[in-house]
Amino acid sequence: MVPVGMLAGAAARLDVPAKRTVVFSGATRNSLVVLPLVLALPATFDLAPLVVVTQTLIELVIMVIFVRLIPRLLPEKTPRLTAA
Repeated sequence: MVPVGMLAGAAARLDVPAKRTVVFSGATRNSLVVLPLVLALPATFDLAPLVVVTQTLIELVIMVIFVRLIPRLLPEKTPRLTAA
């Protein structure tokens, strides 16, 4: 989803922060939104909540990695000034 988000941001001519937002949004699935629905399933689907929680944990780890990776993939065009 990262390349798709980068291409979508470029096609829409977004600025760098907006492109980063598109990449992050495309990479998350918001699996916790479906957790209440999964919990309402019959007992034959008793592993479904485990799958949803596992997916959520994997997404969390990926987001931590993305915090470091995405700024390198989509750098700012102008360098930021830092206070000395």
